[in-house]
Amino acid sequence: MTALLEVNDLSVGYGDVEVLRQVRLQVAASGVTALIGGNGAGKTTMLSAIAGVLPARAGRILFDGKDVTGLACHERVESGIALVPEGRQVFPDMTVEENLRVGAIAPRARHAAEAKLTEMFARFPILKERSRQMAGTLSGGEQQMLAIARGLMAGPRLLILDEPTLGLAPIMTGKIFDLVTELSGLGISILIAEQNVHRTLALAGQAYVLENGRIVLTGSGPDLMGRPEVRKAYLGL
Repeated sequence: MTALLEVNDLSVGYGDVEVLRQVRLQVAASGVTALIGGNGAGKTTMLSAIAGVLPARAGRILFDGKDVTGLACHERVESGIALVPEGRQVFPDMTVEENLRVGAIAPRARHAAEAKLTEMFARFPILKERSRQMAGTLSGGEQQMLAIARGLMAGPRLLILDEPTLGLAPIMTGKIFDLVTELSGLGISILIAEQNVHRTLALAGQAYVLENGRIVLTGSGPDLMGRPEVRKAYLGL
C-alpha cells in the first residue's frame, strides 16, 4: 500500500487525560480507510489531531512523506487535508454560498474557487437551489451535504469525515455513503469514522478498530467484518 498519510506512535490528550496512546495508522493514497470504535474510544480526537485541531503530545504525522506534526490547522488545509467535523458545524447565519466560499479560503484553493463552486452546485443540486438561503435553516441532511461540499471546496487530497451520517434519516444516510464511494472513485482519499459500521467496513480497503485510545485490530473492511469480536461488539451479530 502506498501511504498518503502515516500516523506514527501518536499520543494526544486533554489536560491531564491522555486519550490516544502511541497510535499507528496509515491511509492509502486512494480508497477509503475506516476508523471504528465505541463512544469515547478516541475517534474524534484522532481525526482532530490529524487535521491539526489538537496538538500531538508525542509521535509524528506524515502527509505525502512530509512531517506535518507541527503545522497549524490552516497549514494542513493548505497541504491538502480537509476535515468535515462531527455535527456538521456549518455557519448558520451565513448563506449556503457563503459557507462554500469559506471552504476555498486557503491560498491553494482560491484560484479555483469559482470552478469549485460550479462543481459543488452541479454535484449537490439542492445546494444550488438553496444558495441564498441561510445555512441554519437547512435540514440536517442538507447541512451535512453543505459541510462535505465546503470541505471539498478546499480541493483536498485527503478528506476526513467524522460521523457524517449521525442523526440522519436512512435515505440521507444512503446518499452519504453513495457520495463517499463516488469521491473515492475520483481519487480523493477518504478517512472516515462512522457509527454505521456495517456499511463503512463494506467500503473500506483498510480499517482500524480503536478501543480506549489504542488500535486493537486492523485489516481490510471485509476482513474485519468477518472477525467474531467485531461482529459481536459493533454489528450486533
